[in-house]
Amino acid sequence: MALIKQVKGKSPLLADNVFLSDNSTIIGDVEIGPNSSVWFNAVIRGDVNSIKIGSKVNIQDGAIIHCTYNKTSTIIGDNVSIGHNAIVHGCKIEDNVLIGMGSIIMDGAIIMSNSIIAAGSVILEGTKVNTGEIYAGVPAKKIKQIDKKKISNLTQEMAEKYLLYSSWF
Repeated sequence: MALIKQVKGKSPLLADNVFLSDNSTIIGDVEIGPNSSVWFNAVIRGDVNSIKIGSKVNIQDGAIIHCTYNKTSTIIGDNVSIGHNAIVHGCKIEDNVLIGMGSIIMDGAIIMSNSIIAAGSVILEGTKVNTGEIYAGVPAKKIKQIDKKKISNLTQEMAEKYLLYSSWF
């Protein structure tokens, strides 16, 4: 069973049909929207600020979602895929975004809708990734502009696949 902990009087709020793997951890001021999933060894730690997660979000194995005390909360929109071992920290991720495996998103970054962060990328503090952009590298830079409909279709497909995967458990 997932570890769900209250901190400073705040308990995680889970919408309907949220899948939590047996060894995921959800702590404190966290809200998770419907049809989302939190996979093995993922940690969502709302102990020092709030974390809001939309619907059909998949937080894959080993990912860490956190924020900064008295500075930055973390907001994640709908139809977002956060790849294995990614770190999402004190930032805003809008709808229909793919965060690649092992990526790091730092405080104050804004990842706008229908964009992609390539695997292993580091999005520096305060960076703004615009709609339809693909960022890659360390530090990450824009490498390509693609049609936002293509990205939207990809993120919708990923969201549906993770709904299917969670139904197996």
